[in-house]
Amino acid sequence: MSQQGRPPRKPRSTDSPTTAPRRRRWPLRVAIGIVLLVAIGIGVGAIAVATTSVPSPNEVSTSEATIVYWADGSTELGRLGEATRRSVPLVSVPIEVQNAVLAAEDRTFYEHGGISPLGVGRAIWNNLSGGSTQGGSTITQQYAKNAYLSQDRSWDRKLREALLAFKLETVVSKSQILEDYLNTIYFGRGAYGIEAASIAYFGKPVTELSTSEGAVLASIIKSPSGLSPEENLPALEGRWVYVIDAMVEQGWLTPEERASAVFPEIAKAKAGNRLGGQTGFLLNAVTSELAALGFDETEIQRGGLRITSTFERKAQRAATAAVKEEGPKSDTAGLRIGLAAIRPGTGEVVAMYGGKDFVDDQINNATRRFAQAGSTFKPFALAAAVEQEVPLSSMWDGDSPATIQGYTLTNYGDKSYGKVSLLEATEKSINTAYVQVESDIGVDNVADAALRAGVPESTPGLNLGQLDLTFVLGTASPSGLDMANSYATFAASGARSTPTVIKQVVGPNGGLLYESDPQTTEAFTADVANTVSYTLSKVVTNGTGATALALGRPAAAKTGTTDGNRSAWFVGYTPQLATAVRMAKEDEAGIPVSLSGTGGLGTVTGGSFPAAIWVAFMKAALGESEVASFPQPPAGVIVPVNCPTVLPPEGEEVPAGCPIPQIVEFGPSNEPVDESNPGDITPTPTAPVDPAVDVPSPEANPDGAPLTPVDPAAPTPTPTPTPSAAGSGPPAE
Repeated sequence: MSQQGRPPRKPRSTDSPTTAPRRRRWPLRVAIGIVLLVAIGIGVGAIAVATTSVPSPNEVSTSEATIVYWADGSTELGRLGEATRRSVPLVSVPIEVQNAVLAAEDRTFYEHGGISPLGVGRAIWNNLSGGSTQGGSTITQQYAKNAYLSQDRSWDRKLREALLAFKLETVVSKSQILEDYLNTIYFGRGAYGIEAASIAYFGKPVTELSTSEGAVLASIIKSPSGLSPEENLPALEGRWVYVIDAMVEQGWLTPEERASAVFPEIAKAKAGNRLGGQTGFLLNAVTSELAALGFDETEIQRGGLRITSTFERKAQRAATAAVKEEGPKSDTAGLRIGLAAIRPGTGEVVAMYGGKDFVDDQINNATRRFAQAGSTFKPFALAAAVEQEVPLSSMWDGDSPATIQGYTLTNYGDKSYGKVSLLEATEKSINTAYVQVESDIGVDNVADAALRAGVPESTPGLNLGQLDLTFVLGTASPSGLDMANSYATFAASGARSTPTVIKQVVGPNGGLLYESDPQTTEAFTADVANTVSYTLSKVVTNGTGATALALGRPAAAKTGTTDGNRSAWFVGYTPQLATAVRMAKEDEAGIPVSLSGTGGLGTVTGGSFPAAIWVAFMKAALGESEVASFPQPPAGVIVPVNCPTVLPPEGEEVPAGCPIPQIVEFGPSNEPVDESNPGDITPTPTAPVDPAVDVPSPEANPDGAPLTPVDPAAPTPTPTPTPSAAGSGPPAE
């Protein structure tokens, strides 16, 4: 049917000329909008800058010290920010030192107008998205924040910082800004200003600083705690290289001067009495974690923060008392004792013994990675073996010496045990059996278990790319804190936590800035971890950890003593607390030396002083708390008391209810060597003479350092000391 009335409308062409003008209008509108927004922004910015007043120096806000509390949240542990301040005119700062600071912090200082738009934008975005507010600030912005603004962490403070920096550049000379900056910036060691820093780090006024020394101070500005020469000298040296190279790029240093530049010697830090005893170690640990959480140095040192730590006063006192009462009393020159205690499942560090007195020596022996772990690494092989369903009743060759895959090694005192179960090999810490276990299950799997438990990849001597059979014997050098955390993973039924020393951070206005939220990762299944705990509990009841029986409650532990008696360990735990104790010795040059003779013992094993310290600490720290038992391992794992842990004589039957031993045979062993190996000691393996064997031979290394391959055709014998009869103590390892 045809339509009546107006004729039907013609279809409009898609390229009709009538649509073109409309299509061309929207880009114009957008452009006009952008211009208007920019104009408005410029206008608002101009008004903001015009109305921003610059406080005079005597109006600078008074800094407020940060207070750190014990874990109860109310008892003060100590304060941060009690500092030395010294001001000098810019002309007193050598031009080379000024240039080093510019190279490190703001290379275009004399060219920009006070702000870095990209830095401001990035800070605002990071804050809105939950990231850090740091990064990208010019020297003028840094000075504006430090001198005139509060230390709150917000985007509006960043905008005020930018406005004030821009205004400063219009009313104050560049030289004055740089002078004020150098006199107010924090350099660590309680030093504010470059004059105080020069004295703190080099013992002389800034006028006498060399270019290399100035570059050190310039390097430290970025992160005084993270680049502390006591805590992280390699990182500071790396930053120094970056600054020196930047000076060459900017034309402030010639290539010839760069070639002759060397990293300078830094004076030993001097601590005040307020940091005496263990206080300085604890406050340093808190400061380092604050920096890792994203708090900048100004916030940390003078931001008026209120920090609740994880350190428990009772446990800390117990740590100090245990070392004092149970540690060696004679021949202690150069002795370093460290203790770290962690709550399984949370990672909270409840106590830390870093050294006798922070005022005398700021090196923290609880967190420093400097002494080999010895047989405390064997539980990682145990965990890996259990994961591969190797039963505790499996039988291994415990004779000494033994040659495995070209490596010759011995047991403590060169003692032979015959065929032993994995359980007994753990109880008695039998080196030859454990290297066989590692060879069978794969050293890569043992290393993986160590990493999953909590040993950091950066641990010295871990040598992940060049693993060999000495790994299980503890040639790596983790810290006491690393090992306490790794064993805490087993105590928590396989749940690994990240160590932490901070529970909560509150700002000066009472606002919550940070609260710890412990997270765990399943490193091992509960069955595997509980089997490890069961086995290590037998080390206490039947083996080298018998000293821990004095604790009077269920405990699991492992001892460790390294080649040449350079270190001795006792690492153990209950379900509520995991603790590592380490002893080592150094000479005046910081070179590891033998513990032999310390406290009157010919050989200081992990079962001697370290175990005694561990027991004393754990008794006091746990106090009257509930006596907890470990979770039971899977059915069939527990070996009844009347069951043999060595291979019964031929023809003798295994008692009813006992697991049938599974014999594991390995290649040629029992090839004689002349040396013996005292203790549960990281032995120095030697390789066979046959050059066809494609296995490198670590050279003899009596100081216990990581082993170095040599020509397998020319093996080097391993001189090892003979155990001394001097002294007495718990069973040797």
